[in-house]
Amino acid sequence: MSSTPPEILRVVAAVLVDRSGRVLIAQRPPGKWQAGRWEFPGGKIEPGEDEARAVVRELAEELGVRVDASQRLAVFRHDYADRSVEIGLWLVLRHEGEVRGLDGQALRWVTAAELDHCDLLEADLPMLPVLRQALGRGEQG
Repeated sequence: MSSTPPEILRVVAAVLVDRSGRVLIAQRPPGKWQAGRWEFPGGKIEPGEDEARAVVRELAEELGVRVDASQRLAVFRHDYADRSVEIGLWLVLRHEGEVRGLDGQALRWVTAAELDHCDLLEADLPMLPVLRQALGRGEQG
């Protein structure tokens, strides 16, 4: 009996940055896969939707903000025991509205250096060097 490889789940992860250079992370709510762990906001790409549209839709649904400008940084693939994810990482350059956890998720603004100690999902960890470079802070945070 051969096992079928898991379907690759295509998602986007968005990095919002406040005026002091901190980035927003969200805690996965109770009842969800990997509940309690932290991640960059985002979610599944819908059929027929491109990554840029998914970022706009997900941040409106999850955080109540309107994305005015964003930039794709990279794509990452991660294989968990029960699923594989392909994550498009996006830096939100401009947004409007007050960030709120509309899915009941806790939100935190943290420095790039603090991200190493935030119990991020394993799939998000390889994003950190790319994110720090994009933020102009190198590996020091």
